[in-house]
Amino acid sequence: MFMKLFKQKFSIGHEDKSLFISILLLLPAVTLVLVFIVNPIIQSIYLSFFRWKGVLGGSMPFVGIDNYTRVLSSGQFWNAMKNTLFFMIGGFCILMPLSFILALIITSKIKFVRFFKASYFMPVMLPLTAVGLMWVFIFEPNWGVVNTLLENFGFGNLKRNWLGEPNLNIWIVILVNEWVYAGFNMLIFAVGIIAIPQSLYEAAVIDGCRYWQKLKHITIPLSRESFKIFSIMCMTGCLRHFDLVYMMTRGGPNRSSEMPAIMLYNEAFVFRNFGQGNAIGVIILILGLSGSIILNKSLYQDDLQ
Repeated sequence: MFMKLFKQKFSIGHEDKSLFISILLLLPAVTLVLVFIVNPIIQSIYLSFFRWKGVLGGSMPFVGIDNYTRVLSSGQFWNAMKNTLFFMIGGFCILMPLSFILALIITSKIKFVRFFKASYFMPVMLPLTAVGLMWVFIFEPNWGVVNTLLENFGFGNLKRNWLGEPNLNIWIVILVNEWVYAGFNMLIFAVGIIAIPQSLYEAAVIDGCRYWQKLKHITIPLSRESFKIFSIMCMTGCLRHFDLVYMMTRGGPNRSSEMPAIMLYNEAFVFRNFGQGNAIGVIILILGLSGSIILNKSLYQDDLQ
């Protein structure tokens, strides 16, 4: 009896010790999240209710939701949201099928597959600053590669100021964006394709299925998780997109290619209106969280059906 009680007491103590060690191991990561993620979010929400020029110790009059009403009633904000919608359309209509096709190529049994893997993934490894400048030079209206080729092949009438026309430049940046991130999303789809049991394909071959039938009835349905991951990442990535657009167009001309994140940067660091800039950041955060929750919920319901 005494030994039984001793073992029970020792077991409880061992569990407490394991819990304490687990908390200690998690503490650095939790601290980093609180300091560098949660704390800035709280500060942004707080500052969004004030008018502040960014001067330490300067006046900060409380304006309530005035910053939010100014943002939501601004035509520039809705133009930025329209550009975000264009990015999402490009992501789902161009980037998703392109990445899936590249994933099919690198997971197939063809020659030089390693070369294809490296080639398709190369744009991801390049610094976005260098990529943006490279494409700016390519689309330069006077001596850029695109206009030069059009003129040399007799299509001089198609020459454009590709990054200077308001209704055209955003789509040029979208195409460059798909070129950059096709390799990264290719890996997401490739992982899903590799995880499909080969026995299913072997059974399909025995049943006389052709390549397109296997693709339609096996590969695409069983890659559904990869499509879900891509959808969530595409939606959130388009909302917070900044770097490539800023490097290629600076959001111009006349803010025609501006994205919400670029509008945030301009309001806060160019126009010195930190209150309104933080309000834009909070709106982006709310839209991103809401979209992620809706997508996760709808996709989870789809799993249950």
